[in-house]
Amino acid sequence: MRLSVLGAGAVGPAAAVLAASRGHEVTIWSPSGRGTAGIEGGMEAEGALTGHFPLRVAGDLAEALAGAEVALLAVPAYAFPDLLPRIAAALPAGLPLLISPAASLAPLALDRMLAARGVLARRAPIGAMATTPATARRRAPGRVLVAAVRAAVDVAAVPEGDAAAMGALASALFGHASPAIGVLGAGIGNANPIIHAVLALTNVTRIERAERWPQYGLMTPAACRMMEALANERAALAACFGLPVLSLEESLHRANGVPLGPLAEMAARIAETRGAVLGPAEMETRYVTEDVPYGLSFYLWLARGRGIAMPVTEAVVTALEALWGRDLRRNPLLDGLDPAGIEAALAAGYGRG
Repeated sequence: MRLSVLGAGAVGPAAAVLAASRGHEVTIWSPSGRGTAGIEGGMEAEGALTGHFPLRVAGDLAEALAGAEVALLAVPAYAFPDLLPRIAAALPAGLPLLISPAASLAPLALDRMLAARGVLARRAPIGAMATTPATARRRAPGRVLVAAVRAAVDVAAVPEGDAAAMGALASALFGHASPAIGVLGAGIGNANPIIHAVLALTNVTRIERAERWPQYGLMTPAACRMMEALANERAALAACFGLPVLSLEESLHRANGVPLGPLAEMAARIAETRGAVLGPAEMETRYVTEDVPYGLSFYLWLARGRGIAMPVTEAVVTALEALWGRDLRRNPLLDGLDPAGIEAALAAGYGRG
């Protein structure tokens, strides 16, 4: 297939080389233009995937989407408020789009924008990937470290009846199993907001001092107890919507292939096998700026709509707001949405039913 990857940080290039390794033609576009500098003609991959893979660089969004058979949006969630309206204005009606990861009902937000544009029944489904196809870090302008390719990524869709088809599309592109789930499940199923928020909270002085610290090595039993408390509240929230949610242990197993066991032991095993995967070393880290507003605070928004208490989640968000000195609850994707009526909106999509 002809795949257009929108986003050129680390996840976008990793997804691009993964798809290229499977024989797909890949075009990549950077919203800022900085991410594609130095990768004209192709990119070197190392780690779980090695080699040189041809990529075509698009100069603008229209060029990126022209001739594509499927598109993948792979940017941090904090970029969604500015980027989704641009995509809604440019997306061809029949072009399916996968969003990875689909935090905070981003597929529904895009669907609303397309409906406002007047693109109704002709528009293709929007896919919601619960997490990214691979974990990755950018080594250099023309090089990406594919740390691990996930064994499975849950996929949903707007409208939800197209989840199986979008899962099959993701499987064809990236090779992993893609169980079909609901968009709410995809929105709350990513383990990163829980793991990253606790790592940021328990290592804030290391981050502030720009120290080198091994994040899996510092998933100590105490830190893991806090992660598990957050995960228990998330599971209770999901149960109110009749949704299953992956445990933190299963998420680490899928991402890293380590045997299932107690969370702290799994983290220690990852540290042994992958070496020192370093945590963030600056306060402007997506562990806070993305994973709290579009992760933990999103859970709290859903919980308020159902009258559910999430005291540990509330406390972690409040503590991180105090430490970072900023509002971590503002989420423009939720403007105009009523959590009490969210399931009906997801079932059919705006203007589709």
